Amino acid sequence: MKRGLRWQSHYRRAPLLTAAPVRPLMDEQVSITGLFLPPCHPVTLCAHMRSEEGDLWEAFAHYNTKANGTVNLTTDHSVGGSYLGCEPMGLFWSQQPAPGSREGLRLRKQNVETPFVTLVSLLDGHVSPSEGPSIELAATTIERWYMAPGVRRTEIRQGGLVATLFLPPGPGPFPAMLDMWGFGGGFLEYRSALFASRGYASLSLTYKDHKDLPGPRKSMNVGDLYFRSAFQFLQNHHQVCADRVGIIGLSFGVYLSLRIASQTGINPACLICINGPVGSSLKLSDEEGRTETFERRRKYWQYNSQGHASFRDMSLPANHDPGSKVKLEEITCPVMYILSEDDLSTAVHENANLV
Repeated sequence: MKRGLRWQSHYRRAPLLTAAPVRPLMDEQVSITGLFLPPCHPVTLCAHMRSEEGDLWEAFAHYNTKANGTVNLTTDHSVGGSYLGCEPMGLFWSQQPAPGSREGLRLRKQNVETPFVTLVSLLDGHVSPSEGPSIELAATTIERWYMAPGVRRTEIRQGGLVATLFLPPGPGPFPAMLDMWGFGGGFLEYRSALFASRGYASLSLTYKDHKDLPGPRKSMNVGDLYFRSAFQFLQNHHQVCADRVGIIGLSFGVYLSLRIASQTGINPACLICINGPVGSSLKLSDEEGRTETFERRRKYWQYNSQGHASFRDMSLPANHDPGSKVKLEEITCPVMYILSEDDLSTAVHENANLV
């Protein structure tokens, strides 16, 4: 009788780092998992990303593998690094400029037709990226997009409007959002691109500091007619549901959103107001709502020890120009007012109490 031989393999699979999905939208959760690792072993997850300007942003977190040799950011807790606790997206939201970077960096997407590309590395032991070389066990790359496949982007330069229209895939008709940002001016399209990726037509409208707008770039040279035209442009678009057009505004865009909604003949389906005032401390130059330059209200600016300015006092209701205050009682649509308590650009609590 022959005896069977039992073979014992000492082969161990190489560590593996997976991400799903690898090409998500910016508001999608990504599941990051490390596999085939030593049990109950310290490891570091590290994320690196280059901004469009070439600056390096990074985050890292310390984990201990489970008894089965895995680590899962969806369920496991970070014990050190850029964040603590169970934070499935911690490697993204906690990113900071790498040591030695230029001061005053702000991460914003300008070209929404390209992704933010993040390299996630799995390192041996509890280490810090700034400590120098470390042993990389595995790595994966994640592309995070604002525009889903099939979303259409069209620049609008008609009737005096300076805007970008985003349409979801398909014939529609779609609900829509008029999208306005703050007094910094220029174009920011990433919120509108994400709206379209989620089934909403969206018009990203600029109203200041753009070469295609009239007058000095440091002042606001368009008025109520400009914003009414933008709202009506969306309503009249053949792929938009005319009675399902809302308005979203951030900072000074909140004031503009409320001002538009309070006017006769403009009936938005809803308003979403994020950290903004119900009036303006900037004196209106005419009945159309044009304003003087932002810098003329320097008396309200406050500076910290690093020389950074806070504009919070400019937006206190007591400092609003009397002619600018919105007649909130004339707004008939639902209003969502979102505020963050540490905003140094707007007196959010004082303004929210008036809504």
